Amino acid sequence: MASDMTEPMSAAPPAPVVRLDGVSVAYGRTWALRDVTVSFEPGAVGLLGPNGAGKSTLIKALLGFVVPAAGRMEVLGLDVTVAPLEIRGRIGYMPEMDAYIPGMNAVTFVAYCGQLAGLPGTDAMQRAHEVLQYVGLGEARYRNVETYSTGMRQRIKLAQALVHDPDLLFLDEPTNGMDPKGRDEMLVLIRDLAHGRGLNLILSSHVLPDVEATCDRVVVLDKGRVAAAGAIDQLRGTGGQVFELRVKGDEQRFVGVLQAEGIECRATDEDVMRVFMPPDGTARTLFALAAREGVQVRHLRPSVPTLEDVFVRALGAGAPGADGPNAGTPEHPSTGH
Repeated sequence: MASDMTEPMSAAPPAPVVRLDGVSVAYGRTWALRDVTVSFEPGAVGLLGPNGAGKSTLIKALLGFVVPAAGRMEVLGLDVTVAPLEIRGRIGYMPEMDAYIPGMNAVTFVAYCGQLAGLPGTDAMQRAHEVLQYVGLGEARYRNVETYSTGMRQRIKLAQALVHDPDLLFLDEPTNGMDPKGRDEMLVLIRDLAHGRGLNLILSSHVLPDVEATCDRVVVLDKGRVAAAGAIDQLRGTGGQVFELRVKGDEQRFVGVLQAEGIECRATDEDVMRVFMPPDGTARTLFALAAREGVQVRHLRPSVPTLEDVFVRALGAGAPGADGPNAGTPEHPSTGH
């Protein structure tokens, strides 16, 4: 007799909001993207890399503004080459550079952007008032945009990207030029959009704390290629402990000894090294190696893996210590989160 009981079916993982397969983009003889294959999952995803890594080019290609030399792209399940206008109607784009219209006040400009996205005039104006209030420009909404400060212009760029209630938001360097207070407020807005309101977004930035404060996943670009991708918490995992270490003695020789033992380490812009131990490594291991090599340990403190560690390890030779403490790395302002 057949059983009526059935095995519970596990829910299928959500489809990526963006997918690239073998995408390459060239400007003349310069390759901005090289054979990029990566998926952006729903939620908040950071697109991280130094200036010139190809971040803005990737976004422009997804929007249909740049035509790849090779590869295939999907946004919200739609082929970019087949349905670019439908895609643009469902996404919000906050560009890196200012793109306002002189002579317009803020509410008129944002409502106009809503109409361009397909909203009826009355609905566009109502939404413009709502989103300007949300981004903190409610009291300044009747001022002409050219009178705005840099921070206010960043906010209005976010407002015009939100006015038509998009399914996916592209943010290109959203804290560019902002003072520390304005930057923190912008990051609070972005985090609320992603985690409070459930909006899918891709945040393109070269500033590590911006991504760490707002995103759950990250795609690291370097010289037009994907260097790392995945959940930030998983990418942080090293399998072992992380230590801050300062030694007295021949530091370069001791670094070579550590590396020969399978222990990763890198310099920082402070007077310490970050040391990544294998799973079986402990502080005793470091003390024993230092004693064997005649090196004195002056500072040893446990630490936790950071997004900066992920970035540095993904970029390899471009990491701090290769050509100076900050060579090839994104900014990491002291005011960051």
